[in-house]
Amino acid sequence: MSSSSSRFFSSSIGKAYSLSRSSIPSFSRLSVRSMADSAFKKIQIQRDDTTFDAYVVGKDDAPGIVVIQEWWGVDFEIKNHAIKISKLEPGFKALIPDLYRGKVGLDTAEAQHLMDGLDWPGAIKDISASVNWLKANGSKKVGVTGMCMGGALAIASSVLVPEVDAVVGFYGTPSSELADPAKAKAPIQAHFGELDNFAGFSDVTAAKNLEEKLKASGVANEVHIYPGNGHAFLNRSPEGVSRRKSMGLSDEDEAAVELAWSRFNSWMKHYLA
Repeated sequence: MSSSSSRFFSSSIGKAYSLSRSSIPSFSRLSVRSMADSAFKKIQIQRDDTTFDAYVVGKDDAPGIVVIQEWWGVDFEIKNHAIKISKLEPGFKALIPDLYRGKVGLDTAEAQHLMDGLDWPGAIKDISASVNWLKANGSKKVGVTGMCMGGALAIASSVLVPEVDAVVGFYGTPSSELADPAKAKAPIQAHFGELDNFAGFSDVTAAKNLEEKLKASGVANEVHIYPGNGHAFLNRSPEGVSRRKSMGLSDEDEAAVELAWSRFNSWMKHYLA
């Protein structure tokens, strides 16, 4: 991805949050990295001339799902999501690639800095290598999902990673410089909050634009918009709720969360069975 495309992501998210470093609740680096770690097997995946860490949870022979981080990095919330995915019926093998190579943003300034420095073409290669690792290790079919930055990358993977069998993206769309959803090759389901104000990235206009692109692609697709919900509405851990409230994202709609997960599960079961 070009530097201008990277700036699109960071400016969209940064402007929408409009927060100082001090406005985010304090989570220690130790707690962020240790929470839920015991549930995962840490592996290393080789691609090109580099190796990256990944975290795996779930049944060995289950369909695989690559779970892509938000702009924070591989923190407590994305691990919570991966554990939940692994426990959905009939069971999935979830893998989180560490796109930031061990770094985690504890506030918006750090997260924006990490995302600004992300090698976007390299991130797509990480996703491709993760999909292929799952297929080489017991998963006959593999999907990709992600939230926020990860949602955009998940949708991009439908265009750029031929081995992907299904995609579910949450509140994120790729820039035209990264991938054109009109060229998607794998079925895509996407979820957005009606009150999301990340203009051009995950607001209702972005969702509608994605829907039109997916219609043009010819792949199976669904785009869902959740009334009364904002960005990152899936984040329901106590820490995630606290962080969202500090960002002015105070909506709490457990019914929408459960509906989104139900739709996710139905989509992945259908295409990965």
